[in-house]
Amino acid sequence: MISVIIPVLNEEKALPATLQRLFALDGDIEVIVADGGSRDNTLQLLEQDPRIQLHHGDAGRARQMNSGAGKARGEWLLFLHADTLLPDQALADLQALPDSVQAGGFRHRFSGNSIGLGLVSWLHNFRCRCTRVFYGDQAMFIRRALFTQLGGFPDEPVLEDLIFSERIARVTTPHTMDSYVVTDSRKFEQAGVWLSLWRVILILLSHELKLPTPARKFFASVR
Repeated sequence: MISVIIPVLNEEKALPATLQRLFALDGDIEVIVADGGSRDNTLQLLEQDPRIQLHHGDAGRARQMNSGAGKARGEWLLFLHADTLLPDQALADLQALPDSVQAGGFRHRFSGNSIGLGLVSWLHNFRCRCTRVFYGDQAMFIRRALFTQLGGFPDEPVLEDLIFSERIARVTTPHTMDSYVVTDSRKFEQAGVWLSLWRVILILLSHELKLPTPARKFFASVR
């Protein structure tokens, strides 16, 4: 079984499409949504669906994902952002992976069609191909035993996905799926695509050089 864990905070706009796509896929799954204190209609949407296990906790994506993982029963844990759509064969392809694969993620693209967004996605996928380090919006997946062994996501306010993925890459070779997840491009479009690209590059360089993370406003929630 695959445990799909979705951290949410005020996601009434993006979440319905994500869940609709998820439940349309073939696969043996349980869906765990970890809420960080939503104040919009997110909870009402979730409480109406008996297929969803809803858990409440402190805000913070790392804490929410770790909390959801603690409730999971599946062999695979798949961490899905509330604004990201899985490809058609995502669950079937994940279940078909050999025992030697312990973790991985999908290729990535944005929902928008601008040249800038296409370039961001290309760079995103190129970096991942070279480093085998994934971002959270690539629908990272990991076997539950390895997740427990590594202690879950670090309790960091930002870049928890990148740091955890680096830890994964130290102990196994993550697998990159051929198919693409599609992330809502609203954050990049609202902030400006080229400015957002510059911020991403600056953030990654700072991380590599072990400097304080700049442009923290980029991580602010966009609804």
